[in-house]
Amino acid sequence: MSTSTNEPAQRSSRTSPFSAGSLLRRLVLADWSSALIALLLLFGVIGAIHPEFLVPSQLVTVIQQSSYVAIMSAGVVFLITQGEVDLSVGGNYVLSSVVAALLMQAGYAPWLAAGVALLVGLGVGALNAFVVQVIRIPSLIATLAMGWVLHGLASAVSGGQQIIGLPIADSFFMVLGGGSFLGLPVSVWVLLVVVGGLTVVLRRTPFGFRVREIGSNAEAAEFSGIPVNRVKVMAFLLVGVLASISGVLGLAFYTSGDPTAGSGYELYAVAGAVIGGNPLTGGSATVFGAVVGAILLQAVGVGLVYFNVPAAWSQFATGAVILAAVSLDGLIRRRRQAAAGRG
Repeated sequence: MSTSTNEPAQRSSRTSPFSAGSLLRRLVLADWSSALIALLLLFGVIGAIHPEFLVPSQLVTVIQQSSYVAIMSAGVVFLITQGEVDLSVGGNYVLSSVVAALLMQAGYAPWLAAGVALLVGLGVGALNAFVVQVIRIPSLIATLAMGWVLHGLASAVSGGQQIIGLPIADSFFMVLGGGSFLGLPVSVWVLLVVVGGLTVVLRRTPFGFRVREIGSNAEAAEFSGIPVNRVKVMAFLLVGVLASISGVLGLAFYTSGDPTAGSGYELYAVAGAVIGGNPLTGGSATVFGAVVGAILLQAVGVGLVYFNVPAAWSQFATGAVILAAVSLDGLIRRRRQAAAGRG
């Protein structure tokens, strides 16, 4: 009799969602698990040969250097899961930083100039949304062309020269560029706030629910009354602002406006999102995974420096890591689907 009474309790204990086995299974099957595993393996390999790489200050530097792309990658998630993409974030990054730098050079207060830069980013997002949603040009083509336009505009208004002579003693540069709190640079704290905030938006707000519903089935979402076009416009605006935030942070850190900066950032942002568990086909969204993917790509570049790999091989190595991470992600997804089918 006692055995029969204890059986449900034992069964409940075995299936508890808070058990170690259940938590481990959830972690392994999470959308971002493959990117995190790849990142940890990369850290382990570099650290085993070059232990100085695992010094906390060096790891913080890696995260700080990747924060600009990671912030953009976190925003791109909201487009990718809806079957859209923004390849203008690199151009938005550089134009925002150049505009802010020119205003500062002209004597405007740095914080005011930064605010104007954010409006520039918002305007770029609005323009992307108009071209994609109203003119109906595919986002891949529209934002790729927009990126070229923005890079060219940044080069034109700056005369193709770095914008120097900025008031680096101002609190803008002291706080955003050189400030730290609890041992972490301000840019890393901004990244953490962005990740936390966007995760809440994605998982706990009507906007995030609509984004995920559109990603799962756009036609069904529209049939159920979700304003698909409006949601996509909001996502483009969000990505535009985040790209300009990255540009402002980059300006504060490097203390000059460089019209050649940001080249390739759009590919790193999208690749980071994809290898972090956000497939281009949509239907899945993870902000944390996108950030892990962006850090992974930055860590590859740092690793090449430690191993004295010629710069000419950097693109090869980065591409190889992307292929490996996406392959691992595909393997995990297939196993997950097989497990769900057996269930």
